[in-house]
Amino acid sequence: MELVKVTDVYKIYNEGYESEVHALDGISLTIDRGEFVAILGSSGSGKSTLMNMLGCLDTPTYGEYLFEGNNVSELSDSELSRIRNREIGFIFQGFNLIPGLNAIENVELPLVYQGVSAKKRREAAETALERVSLGHRMTHKPKELSGGQQQRVAIARAIATDPSIIMADEPTGNLDSKTGAHVMDILHGLHRDGVTVILITHDEKIAQNAERVVRIVDGKIVSDTGKREVENV
Repeated sequence: MELVKVTDVYKIYNEGYESEVHALDGISLTIDRGEFVAILGSSGSGKSTLMNMLGCLDTPTYGEYLFEGNNVSELSDSELSRIRNREIGFIFQGFNLIPGLNAIENVELPLVYQGVSAKKRREAAETALERVSLGHRMTHKPKELSGGQQQRVAIARAIATDPSIIMADEPTGNLDSKTGAHVMDILHGLHRDGVTVILITHDEKIAQNAERVVRIVDGKIVSDTGKREVENV
């Protein structure tokens, strides 16, 4: 079952000027529900621009993007906000935690935006932190946590809303190899539970964790290996 479908998408900056840049240059891509896909590319390849597009953080200059069959360009700001807040869990290289909030308060944030009651969001946040083995660090602030622990808090925040997609942008980029492997184990566990995982990385070894690797160079997809058929449900 198609979850996201991108057809002939361009993202052009400074269009019509000498400094015109094609960050995405005619990309077409379909990702089915339940896949684990790595989008692999070097710095400046367009992979993060593509993630922003898939995550409804940005819109294409030309082309069509369908999310669960809905044309993203035709959605209102409130509808896009709902998708970002409820359907997609974001994990970033820089963690993006709020320094003044402790772990459980950071995890609760997207649920606050959803209007979830205090009791229910606390329960969901506790469950998410337990899932990433941080039940004993719930009241610690980011500065009191290691890099790996901060990334696990970020993962807990991403999964607390029970999203259909996890989008992880270089999630191991600031971590040592052992801690990075732990983070990848968590992503594998989420995938086994039925969550679609889209992993953005420049690292060939990290990309090999995925079932499918989409390689992007200069805003174009140059290879797409390992695509599997997902049974419609």
